[in-house]
Amino acid sequence: MAVLAALIDLCQLTTVVRRAIIDGIERALSLPAEGASAMWLRRSAPTLALVAACLAVAPAAHARPATTATPAKGSATTVAPVVAAAVCGLWCDTRDPSLARQETFPVAERRQNNRRIVLHVSDVDGMAWGSIDDGTAGNAVWLDRSFDGGATWEGLLGRASIPGTWTGTRTLMYNISDPSRHRRGVVRACGDANGVSCTDWAHLKVCARACDGAPTPTGAGDVEPVPATSIAGRRVALHVDGDGMAWGTLDAGRVGDEVWLDRSWDAGASWPGGSSLGRVSVSSGTGVRTVAYATREPRARLSGGAVRACGRAVEGAAGSCTAWSRPVAGSRADAAVDALMWWYDPYTAWWPSSWWNSAVAVTTVIDHLIAGGRRDHDWVVNRTFVVNRVPFPAGQRSTDAVEGNFISRAIDDAAWWGLAWVRAYDLTGDPVYLDEARTIATYVHGYWDPTTCGGGVWWDRERTYKNAVTSGLYVRLAAALHNRTAGDTLWRDRARTGWTWYVASGLINPAGLVNDGLTGACRNNGQTVWTYNQGLAIGAAVEVWRATGDAGALATARRLADAAIASPTLVRDGILTESCDADTTLCDDNQKQFKGVFLRYLHDLDRVTGGAYRWFAVRQADAIWAADRDALNRLGQRWSGRSPAGYPNARDWRTQASAVSAFIAAA
Repeated sequence: MAVLAALIDLCQLTTVVRRAIIDGIERALSLPAEGASAMWLRRSAPTLALVAACLAVAPAAHARPATTATPAKGSATTVAPVVAAAVCGLWCDTRDPSLARQETFPVAERRQNNRRIVLHVSDVDGMAWGSIDDGTAGNAVWLDRSFDGGATWEGLLGRASIPGTWTGTRTLMYNISDPSRHRRGVVRACGDANGVSCTDWAHLKVCARACDGAPTPTGAGDVEPVPATSIAGRRVALHVDGDGMAWGTLDAGRVGDEVWLDRSWDAGASWPGGSSLGRVSVSSGTGVRTVAYATREPRARLSGGAVRACGRAVEGAAGSCTAWSRPVAGSRADAAVDALMWWYDPYTAWWPSSWWNSAVAVTTVIDHLIAGGRRDHDWVVNRTFVVNRVPFPAGQRSTDAVEGNFISRAIDDAAWWGLAWVRAYDLTGDPVYLDEARTIATYVHGYWDPTTCGGGVWWDRERTYKNAVTSGLYVRLAAALHNRTAGDTLWRDRARTGWTWYVASGLINPAGLVNDGLTGACRNNGQTVWTYNQGLAIGAAVEVWRATGDAGALATARRLADAAIASPTLVRDGILTESCDADTTLCDDNQKQFKGVFLRYLHDLDRVTGGAYRWFAVRQADAIWAADRDALNRLGQRWSGRSPAGYPNARDWRTQASAVSAFIAAA
């Protein structure tokens, strides 16, 4: 611990002092030693080398010299470095290479005066490091990282010099891309051995189902997802295929006209490294097309790649571009989940900034993975679990403190996370998720209180309100645990007791709709009928039926579903509608996600009733796709697509996750 504390303190020193300490460490490592001194040096060498590396790469308390050698393609060129801000993906910059989960060599090593300069990449971690070998003291290695395809770069990342009598050294690991800021990166390793040389840039091409530069089309289909643009009588169009590859065409043109693609990872706000892709001129005839470019980047964990086609007429300098579009690769649900993942922050491992909503969103992603037999977003499930399992102070994840194991004073918030980890267990079979769900359920059960209203779960730790959402979550979670725990009777009995109370509590009104909660006198409070309460009641009933074989529970689930679909309160013109979807109101961040919960559990009922409700899910999905989707596959709050003046149709990750459940249910 003392070494670590010293390391932290040393890394705050000025450049001059830091350089002096590095020199001292390198001299110490090069000196001969005997007896205890030799033993100390052998044991301390890794720590001393790490200290030197930290001092070499950590930000100085004062300015770094402004000129560094950062050559292109092996040629020595002196340029001003780009200041490197710390990047965090799955890990933050300056991670120890010994922790890498993979080691690949995507480009050839470079030799400089017989020294080997090598770039190492772990795609699993999204990180890279450099090494220099066959060298002598003072030879150095570092990384360059570029977010615009190698046009400019952050230089000297992790610069490390060979100490003493050693013949090689390596940098720490740095992120290649910056998914949190939607920046795609490339890296190279550089070395200084009486002259500077660099490897080629790694991962210049984006590769998904096919790689940049593929012939067109690469997959089935040829769709123009947005209207073509025109310039001086020319027609410029964007084309995409079923693999998510895109290309541009120019027609009705002349020799010398040009067409190209722009590609953006931040929804069209910028396109560094993605400008003028495949730029090609008409050489004969009246038309030309670019090669194809990928819009998915799984290696960099970048989602939601957008493209547009641009063209220029030979007689003018001005050009024209189509609107930006995210191609639809695969199903509607695939495209919607790709857009949903654009909002996910892989470092903080949630969708900022709503706590329970993130539980529902990750459950939606899991539902999609299970339904499609996919594994491409498994990492999101584990990442969300590992990072968020710890305590957080109030204001970081929720207005309440999160106390560890996804528990807070908001009992319903904890239960949403419990259901998420049940689904994670369904996806992976890993018992750690089921154990976590059981821990959460035990906490929630602690607020089951038969002394007030005969039962039900309190909404909060202060025991102020018994509402439909918390008790519905509890029953579904308890029954789900029983159905996944061999030999269990405890959770089965709790689920049965909870469901019996729920049905008799008065939460379900005479029209078969679920109101928000109970009054202090333990009567239906007549408050808003929200779709998610209706959906949770359906889901609780279905899971209790699985747990107990109670045909009455399944019949109640059908009665609740039929009542909702027939209700003018919840369905208008055939479209599921929240009360806040009205033209003169807006839904808050919680309400934006309610309809998706209803569709999730209606889908569960549909699967055990021979497809009795699929028609309703299909109607919702078709309406969303036709009327509520923009060119970037973003899906709005009002599934009718209405966006009245003053009350625009909201589109964010909450509305996205909600609509995804409709596509899953309709598939």
